[in-house]
Amino acid sequence: MLKEPSPADLGFTMPAEWEEQRAILLSWPLNPATWEDRRNDIEATYAGFAAAVSRFEDVKINCVCAEQSRILKLLSDAGADAARIELLDVPTNDAWCRDHGPVCLVNRENGLRLLNHFRYNSWGGKFPPWNLDAAVPEHAAALLGYARNPVPMVCEGGALESNGAGLLMTTESVMLNPNRNPSMTRAEIGDMLMKSLGMDEILWLKGGLFCDDTDGHIDTLARFVRPDAVLTCVAPEDSPNAPTLNENLRRLREYRTRLGKPLDVIPLPLPDPVAPPDGWREETLPASYANYLLVNGGVLVPSYRQPRNDALAASIIGECFPGREVVSIDCADIILEGGALHCLSQNLF
Repeated sequence: MLKEPSPADLGFTMPAEWEEQRAILLSWPLNPATWEDRRNDIEATYAGFAAAVSRFEDVKINCVCAEQSRILKLLSDAGADAARIELLDVPTNDAWCRDHGPVCLVNRENGLRLLNHFRYNSWGGKFPPWNLDAAVPEHAAALLGYARNPVPMVCEGGALESNGAGLLMTTESVMLNPNRNPSMTRAEIGDMLMKSLGMDEILWLKGGLFCDDTDGHIDTLARFVRPDAVLTCVAPEDSPNAPTLNENLRRLREYRTRLGKPLDVIPLPLPDPVAPPDGWREETLPASYANYLLVNGGVLVPSYRQPRNDALAASIIGECFPGREVVSIDCADIILEGGALHCLSQNLF
């Protein structure tokens, strides 16, 4: 059971990601078993990503002390703003900070911040070990000076999308999956999500992309761009993703707020299928343009070396965030391990 009073009782809520941020939290990709044949390329790409974030706001990076001088050199070579970079001596098992990092809540009345520390089991126990990742929120709260709220439920940040006005969007394929919280009912899971995140209601989508290790995180599928508007991925009818994405689209179009109003639903095409190397663990890679990252004054959009599709996606996303600079980040190598920009990062408010 969640401790009482809950974050909701105390006036905390999960903000929308277009709200003003204090920093972006990252976990440097130090596991030699990931991106195994492309370590130099992936670290250079990652440094470029961190440097792009540093153009807009502060960047906090989990990385053990023994690696920090080397990482600082990579960041410098990538053109990072050194004044906005802070390296945290926090060990990790993997790089996916959206999922093992804390979920930041705000109290709009008194300005207080709170970090939710959900339990973490590497997307249903898929990639052991995860003991270091599971401890990241505790380290982050201590080092960054935030209060921490342990939540007795398995949940990843990539499964959660807030419109900043009390509406949470998530997927049944993740939150109701028996590999997360097998002893909890749908009602219990929904109640704990609302109480721990300070939300009023949940919009449940069906599921996610074909061959997605996460079982269908919302941040690869649908993203709020205003409190009453959502971008959602669509695919051609001959795509293996079409049945699930069509059902997600139907639910979004049929959804009505408590005031009886519909959402403005904006289709976002997927990139063309991205094939993995021979012998990979999946048949295809879950590439998605919905995995963009909002930063103060900018939006970083994944690209997949598909010029026409990349440009179209950047245009659609950019139109949703007028006044923000759109920056494309090459994710053709990053996606080999199943995620992109949003998956790698966590927002601190």
